[in-house]
Amino acid sequence: MRTILSIVLLSLLASCAPEAQRNTGVYMLLDTSGTYREELNKAEQIIRYTLSRLDATDTFAVARIDTGSFSEKDIIAKSSFDDRPSAINRQKRLFAQQVSEFVGSVRSSPYTDITGGVLQAIEYLNEKNPGNKTILIFSDLKEDLDAGYVRDIDFELDGFEVIALNVTKLRTDNVDPREYMGRLETWQSRVEKAGGQWRVINDLDGLDGLL
Repeated sequence: MRTILSIVLLSLLASCAPEAQRNTGVYMLLDTSGTYREELNKAEQIIRYTLSRLDATDTFAVARIDTGSFSEKDIIAKSSFDDRPSAINRQKRLFAQQVSEFVGSVRSSPYTDITGGVLQAIEYLNEKNPGNKTILIFSDLKEDLDAGYVRDIDFELDGFEVIALNVTKLRTDNVDPREYMGRLETWQSRVEKAGGQWRVINDLDGLDGLL
């Protein structure tokens, strides 16, 4: 009898426990430095694909990487999607329009604060608190900081997946491929040391497994 009561009690407790969050939060960083700005048409395709994959209660934000990226002022478009299909479609159209206008008018940034962008992405997604947190970095992963900026900071990425997209090779990489491999290894180490998962997707025709 005592065993039966224990089972019933455990069942009641389980039914009262809050359900785990199942929604998704995505924060995408766009490198706008130098000639990499010319790659932004590819980024726009990825953004449209991501929009097509997100649904009710999901969150999406896109921000530029520039001189100092630890700021909400660098967010180009953001939305937490409604649970009504008609409202979601309007939100997605507006989001895509804002991104398109940005890509058509953006100027190159002289510096590339990737670390600041990742810190802002972590803060934003933690505030939204989705069940799945993904940071997309559309960049060659070459960080170049303006004088005075301090970015020797450890990330806290437990529960995050970080995906580097379209990591193009620089001219210097053709001379010494170790520079390219070194950038990938450095970022992978930083992410995994902080408790996050790391992936690289350079073949933009194979985005099916992005989210």
